[in-house]
Amino acid sequence: MSPVTVSRALAQLAAEGLVVTRPGAGAFRAPARTAPAPAGDTSWQEVALSADGAADLVPRSVDASGVLVSLAAPPPGVIEFNGGYLHPSLQPERAMAAALSRAGRRPGAWGRPPMEGLPELREWFARGIGGSFTAAEVLVTAGGQSALTTALRALAPPGAPVLVESPTYPGMLAIARAAGLRPVPVPVDPDGVKPALLADAFRATGAPAFVCQPLFQNPTGAVLAPERRDEVLRIAREAGAFVVEDDFVRRLVHEDAGPLPRPLAADDPDGVVVHVCSLTKATSPSFRVSALAARGPVLERLRAIQVVDTFFVPRPLQEAALELVGSPAWPRHLRAVSAELRARRDAMTAALALHLPELVLPHVPSGGYHLWPRLPDGTDEPALTSAALRAGVAITPGRPYFSAEPPAAHVRLSFAAVAGTGEIAEGVRRLRAACDEVLG
Repeated sequence: MSPVTVSRALAQLAAEGLVVTRPGAGAFRAPARTAPAPAGDTSWQEVALSADGAADLVPRSVDASGVLVSLAAPPPGVIEFNGGYLHPSLQPERAMAAALSRAGRRPGAWGRPPMEGLPELREWFARGIGGSFTAAEVLVTAGGQSALTTALRALAPPGAPVLVESPTYPGMLAIARAAGLRPVPVPVDPDGVKPALLADAFRATGAPAFVCQPLFQNPTGAVLAPERRDEVLRIAREAGAFVVEDDFVRRLVHEDAGPLPRPLAADDPDGVVVHVCSLTKATSPSFRVSALAARGPVLERLRAIQVVDTFFVPRPLQEAALELVGSPAWPRHLRAVSAELRARRDAMTAALALHLPELVLPHVPSGGYHLWPRLPDGTDEPALTSAALRAGVAITPGRPYFSAEPPAAHVRLSFAAVAGTGEIAEGVRRLRAACDEVLG
């Protein structure tokens, strides 16, 4: 048997979770998976998915401004505190190139894949979610934005309200408004969404879904507290509504973080949670491979919408994803990113404390790639954003993260898209100059 064949077989077994590879030591049998949990009851979805006629149509609004802030490349020489992806120095470029090369040589790599995605890749995503999820309950999608779009279109008819965290990811607000939905804010604090306010919002609106990021929420970095997890699921279940869980940065945990909580979906046998996860944030903006996971009749609706919109994710990209996550380079990459993100976070918090003490940082996250400081009362966010750009640093104003009137002025500062800690220190000094211009 050739070395290439052996390598390919080991990569496949690693992706399926049957073996683990240890550089310099070899391949070893993986620990056995736990027995599946008892099946839940998804019959409530028959009512939830049929109640589409009660909403009044509202105007659709396609506003990509909140998304473009983190996608547009800044002018040369400008430090990128507004980026939403890893700096090229943090991306696993060599590992991705090798994975693409190996994937292109796989038999049938350029053929038509199953519309739901390659079974092996769906199985890999299912294991990452945990609980009793199986490959049959997972769809491979072309990035997290595509997955969120599919989920909201499947769960809420045009004109319906949809509950969102406040503040929240502007791209999700753009998806909702483009679909003719009405985002209704539910405030979060450092422990995540407030269950009592979530229950009030469901009662007041009859919304069919709540969209949340329980782990390292964008932009606050909050993690949903253990005592709130069951409450959120119970409240949604009693409302006959879905929870869309955007688990977007689970693989960007910082080195000093403790054990992570499981996805909400792992503790939900009744199909309340529609789970979204992605490889993009931990790899590259162009490595757009993600997954939608759901139980019950809603899965077929999700699949139908995805097929109509995109047919399927290109097979070479799916094959490359399998090669990447099954290679010894993958865990090494995640460890390196974890250490570097911690160092960058610490560098930014220290620089802010030294040069911009008037910016209040109520929470320092142990995962993700950004900070969410509060600006002094009365700060003109657009003026500060413009002044910062003139000073040579791009920042993200806080207003687009709120679906209604914001309680205070904020700014989101990313530490992942810059070249290193030296650039972070210089960027904060430039932001100091901008604040002096605007705040006086």
